[in-house]
Amino acid sequence: MRVLVMGGNRYIGRHVVDMLAQRGHEVTVMNSHESPLPPGVRRLVGDRRIPGVLEEVLTPYRDEFDAVLDNTSYQTTDVTPMVELFRGRVAHYVFTSSTAVYLWSDVQPVTEEHPVSDDEAVNTSRAYGAGKVRCERLLMEEHARTGFPATSLRVGHTLGPHCPVPTREPWFWARLEAGRPILVPGDGMPFVHLVHIDDVASAMIATTETDRSAGQIYNVNGREYSSIAAYIRMMASIVGTEANLVFVPRDIAKRLRPPILHWSEWYRGGAVFSIEKAQRELDWTPSFGLRSGLEDSYRWWQDEGRTWYEMDYARDDEVLAMVRDAV
Repeated sequence: MRVLVMGGNRYIGRHVVDMLAQRGHEVTVMNSHESPLPPGVRRLVGDRRIPGVLEEVLTPYRDEFDAVLDNTSYQTTDVTPMVELFRGRVAHYVFTSSTAVYLWSDVQPVTEEHPVSDDEAVNTSRAYGAGKVRCERLLMEEHARTGFPATSLRVGHTLGPHCPVPTREPWFWARLEAGRPILVPGDGMPFVHLVHIDDVASAMIATTETDRSAGQIYNVNGREYSSIAAYIRMMASIVGTEANLVFVPRDIAKRLRPPILHWSEWYRGGAVFSIEKAQRELDWTPSFGLRSGLEDSYRWWQDEGRTWYEMDYARDDEVLAMVRDAV
């Protein structure tokens, strides 16, 4: 299969490129930042955020691909040129969406039929979630009108090697190894539902292996979930230590900008996302459990990840002082 991956140099894209290459597919990436690529992968250079660059870079190659995996679209202005370029030319166009599209639900698990919102004032993830909803709607309308083979994958919180966001696992690994207190907003009981980055990559590839995925939307998440506090304690056990959890009162935590925890579930409540549709229709299932996924993340941290980030604990100390003063 001949595949174009938009991005391909950081996180989801990097892992899907590696997996495609390992499986013997012909892979091209388009991105604006150079990074290591597997042997044989072709790179096209361009910043899609600049008007006209997509057309300039991709037009000479647009008849060369069977599938497009688009990891770097956030607004309809990102998606529209891709539809124009590849309408009638590819068998699959896979859009990386997010579970951030969903409105809060009192009933769990959340399925693909649950309400979403493109109103930034209503969507709990504001512009990010609302933008993904608009992209999805454009693609599904295009599929209904012209048969454009779009599929949307609503990806949950990710974990695993090469994380570009230090406030995910890297924030915890560094503090656990340093014996630092771990700041937890609220009581740590809301749950988080995560998925390993390689399971996201395998779901993207599985989407291209069946025609029934066209015009469909799928949740992509792990098979396990945990409370925030239990998740941190699991990380501590992997490091070989005990977590010193310091619970920051909600009224203090809600005032802090940026927030002290990456996941907003701590204040709005946990959510679990059903992956039954993806398992049934894509013949896909996550290969990592929560612990095995974190173990994989920590191996990467030990081998390479420590050199990726600079940690500053000054803000932690400020928050700890606020907690002590509030007692």
